[in-house]
Amino acid sequence: MFIPKRILFEKNALEYETGINTYNYFKHNTKVELIHLKNNKFKENIPGKSTYDFYREGKKTLVIGVTKGMKFQSCKPSANYQLPLLSGCTGQCEYCYLHTRLGDRPYMKINANLDDILSSAQNYIADRLPEKTIFEGSATSDPVPVEPYSNSLKRSIEFFSEVEHGGFRFVTKFTDIDTLLNIDHRGKTEIRFSLNTNKVINNYENKTPSLEKRIEACKKIINAGYPAGFIIAPVFLYNNWEDDYRRLLIKIRDSLPNVTEYPLTFEVISHRYTTSAKNIILETFPDTNLPMDDKSRTYKYGQFGYGKYMYSKEQIKNIKIFFEKEINNIFDKKIIKYII
Repeated sequence: MFIPKRILFEKNALEYETGINTYNYFKHNTKVELIHLKNNKFKENIPGKSTYDFYREGKKTLVIGVTKGMKFQSCKPSANYQLPLLSGCTGQCEYCYLHTRLGDRPYMKINANLDDILSSAQNYIADRLPEKTIFEGSATSDPVPVEPYSNSLKRSIEFFSEVEHGGFRFVTKFTDIDTLLNIDHRGKTEIRFSLNTNKVINNYENKTPSLEKRIEACKKIINAGYPAGFIIAPVFLYNNWEDDYRRLLIKIRDSLPNVTEYPLTFEVISHRYTTSAKNIILETFPDTNLPMDDKSRTYKYGQFGYGKYMYSKEQIKNIKIFFEKEINNIFDKKIIKYII
């Protein structure tokens, strides 16, 4: 569970249940500074003049805010729309795509007006009837580390359990999921875990739980009856990468219950980066050994209007062939949603 060094409360944040609950949870903790903002200027209350220092202080900061825009972003190929519960992450993964999306906002932010967000989700569902509308709860965040006091996931899971044509899914690297285990979710929420080889986790996924702890949390989720899945991302090509990822898949199979109510889902994403992310990464992690040689990559525009440096078409083809073969050979009850 994330215990911040400071919490910044936006104006009006304490008018909502989430804001009140978070305030009450920490109000007696003398190690947590509670700051009530008058002008909602977050950066002025986070120390650190350099990118390096501001990033690290930002990662110790929690913002309780109110999201005003209710136009949900698309979320292909994961879902139809993003559900804007939170933004940011408490982990410090060197490759993270949030270096592009939230480069100058490394802090975690909880949107307190959850009822407004879920009401908007209901409108999006109504607009697409009779089709089912799926919402992604972790498009710009990992919501799990703050769940014990935010209850954003719990309330969202309960909401979608009652909605006939809606579905909810989110992914996490973290393990604070015990408060989700006794919810009557009715199979409407899929919980996935982001996994990688030990080489990648140890080298790049700073301040995150181990592979073993993530798989153990997934076992709890499956035993609680949730649909479950895995995002294997980002896939890095290095010496013996095939052996390492094959061992990862076998470890997943051997660690989980033999019988699952729902098929496991797999989403596989190869490593890519933007120029802006690369610049931030090099400032934030000056000793990084992330493979970011532009000349060895292919440049391609993405769905949000900016370009990314990706592996070549031939390399991505090899990744697809490898994972399709291995997942199909190793798992009986599974769905491969995409490999990109």
